[in-house]
Amino acid sequence: MAINSMVFAISRPPLLPFPSSPARFKRAVRVPFRCSTEPSPQVDSASARETSLDAKAPEKASLLGNSAAILRAGLGGLGLLETGYLTYLKLTNSEAFCPVGGGSCSDVLNSDYSSIFGIPLPLVGMVAYGLVTLLSLHQIRKDLLSGLGEADARLLLLGTSTSMAAASGYFLYILSTKLAGTSCSYCILSAILSFGISFITLKDIGMKEVRKVLGLQLAVAGAVIAALSYSYTTAAPQFLGSNEVELEPFKTEITSKSTPWAISLAEHLHSIGAKMYGAFWCTHCQEQKQMFGKEAAKIIDYVECYPDGIGKGRKIAFECILAGVEGFPTWIINDQHIDGERELKDLAEVSGFVLADSQRS
Repeated sequence: MAINSMVFAISRPPLLPFPSSPARFKRAVRVPFRCSTEPSPQVDSASARETSLDAKAPEKASLLGNSAAILRAGLGGLGLLETGYLTYLKLTNSEAFCPVGGGSCSDVLNSDYSSIFGIPLPLVGMVAYGLVTLLSLHQIRKDLLSGLGEADARLLLLGTSTSMAAASGYFLYILSTKLAGTSCSYCILSAILSFGISFITLKDIGMKEVRKVLGLQLAVAGAVIAALSYSYTTAAPQFLGSNEVELEPFKTEITSKSTPWAISLAEHLHSIGAKMYGAFWCTHCQEQKQMFGKEAAKIIDYVECYPDGIGKGRKIAFECILAGVEGFPTWIINDQHIDGERELKDLAEVSGFVLADSQRS
């Protein structure tokens, strides 16, 4: 068998020459692509810079807010220590250390104005300073008081600091009028701390926000002053141990004759609404009436502060409480308190009464 060898050849079409490309396609453009889960160093750096710039303003505001909270917490802590010390002295009946003023400092701390509705005033102050300190620390830590938001904390701080400033202003008024001539370094320090806390709080919140709650601030301040005034006016002062002495009211006859000048002065005092507050057992009150004389004494407006006598269950007249009478006699002339027996010429000068010297006889 003849075996024929066959060679199979696969014919291919001739390669056609590739047309020449324009010059712009002669070079291949290689664009590097990188597939990675990590950000590009350049992009990451740029994003970091942008983030840093965007965060600068809030970070600065946060630092300012924290500094105000830290300073306020410091002042509150000082006030807490001071009032805690005074509360201890009040509860133990101990004498206070008074670097300035000596005994007058203890006199103020033990006066009728050292308590509110029977509660020692330092104890009330300790609660207020403690609340300010706690709220300020909450602003720093953010998680100290769970459930209390930043807005609520600021509102509580504003109300507390406003009430403290109003109370401090009222007590400074009491110190300069009712307790004139005495000094109290603890009272001054507490007032400085209260005003400082109030100023920092207003500055931290901003005047724009404060204006929105100005009515609330005024209401809080008014309520504090009204409560303090009511507390002190309802606490009737006790004279001559009135709970221990029983004395029925009596009248003392005025024997001196009034001069025309004294009568004119009495008429003038009556016309301007001046009043004399006294007590039937007060010898100085009787001497004051004798200076005016029988006729003039009937003209002046005299208020008897113990019309029912003195003794257990008998209280000072409410009109005398409202007038803030603390001793007898007390004159109120043109809204000015004048304590003690006075010469007629002094009363004339205070009241603005002028009459020719020739008519004084």
